[in-house]
Amino acid sequence: MTEEGAEASDLAEVENDAAVDGVVDSAGGDTGAADADETVPPEETVAPDEAAPVKPKRGLPNVKTLALAAVLAVLVVAVGVLGWQAWQQHQINQARDEALHAAVSYAEVLTSIDSNNVDENFRQVLDGATGEFKDMYSQSSGELRQLLIENKATAHGLVIDAAVQSVSKDKAVVLLFVDQSVSNTKLPDPRIDRSRMKMTLEKADGRWRASKVELP
Repeated sequence: MTEEGAEASDLAEVENDAAVDGVVDSAGGDTGAADADETVPPEETVAPDEAAPVKPKRGLPNVKTLALAAVLAVLVVAVGVLGWQAWQQHQINQARDEALHAAVSYAEVLTSIDSNNVDENFRQVLDGATGEFKDMYSQSSGELRQLLIENKATAHGLVIDAAVQSVSKDKAVVLLFVDQSVSNTKLPDPRIDRSRMKMTLEKADGRWRASKVELP
């Protein structure tokens, strides 16, 4: 081989080695970059439980809350009104029963008389009366007492039907049908008289008393 051929061969080997070294260095550089990427620690993330608590915002009540409050308020008022009405009706019903019972009892006292026990009869009549009717009966009782004794009159009243015409907590009007058996010196055999009675009663001192008695 000539000297020029040997130099050319040596030059080719040097260039080949340089190319190989460049490839190796390039690969080594990439590996280093990859290693550098792998060694960087990942960023720490904060778990939701470890996050700082968020304070709730205090604002105005929402529409649903206001609507619910309004509905509850209406229900409370409605229950109160219904309760009051029920109580009022209960009182009226109680007054009706009491007034009807008092009217029936008093009508039988008023239409029953015994000439041998006139004073006790009058006492019972006045005890169940009040107002205008009591005043009227008191004024006429002296004359009536003498008339009953002279004629030996007796009477027994029995209510056969009664109904409340109107009623409030302290006043009532009751209609009654009364059968009255009457006898005296002129009528020794008892006679039945049927009469219609309209009685107004007023509640005073916890008792129902007759303030007016009419025979329509």
